[in-house]
Amino acid sequence: MAYHPKNIQSWTRLGSETVYTCRIFSLRKDRNRSPRDGREHDFFVLDSGEWVNIIPVTANDEIVLIHQYRHGIDDITLEIPGGMVDAEDPSPLHAARREMQEETGYDTEDVIPLGAIHPNPAIQGNRCHTFLARNVSKQFETNFDTTEETEVVLIPYRQIP
Repeated sequence: MAYHPKNIQSWTRLGSETVYTCRIFSLRKDRNRSPRDGREHDFFVLDSGEWVNIIPVTANDEIVLIHQYRHGIDDITLEIPGGMVDAEDPSPLHAARREMQEETGYDTEDVIPLGAIHPNPAIQGNRCHTFLARNVSKQFETNFDTTEETEVVLIPYRQIP
């Protein structure tokens, strides 16, 4: 059963313009009116494609993770494989398997969708689809993008930080 708020109304969009576009996102400026007091405000939104994340688990209950340098935080992270749904991907599931194959070399046919969320709805309009990949095994060489610096690591499920 869906829960619907009783006292919150949507804002009215009065105008919208794209102020910047690059390869992976565009920046949009919306002019909206508050339903509560009628005041107008500018809001900035990052428009990008759908994202995917996938949690690869081996038959030995190891999680396949990647260490990756991230420019946004200027640090190395430990994360599950993921990326953008490309125009050539027929579905988010296909994109998730492709990202897992490219970033880790692991694959499986046993992939379960866990759901989709809006990762940062205050400033982004896209969704992130998450999948669980069971019984993965190393089947490919990694195929990183030229802008990726990564390292694959297997961590037993019970030792995940």
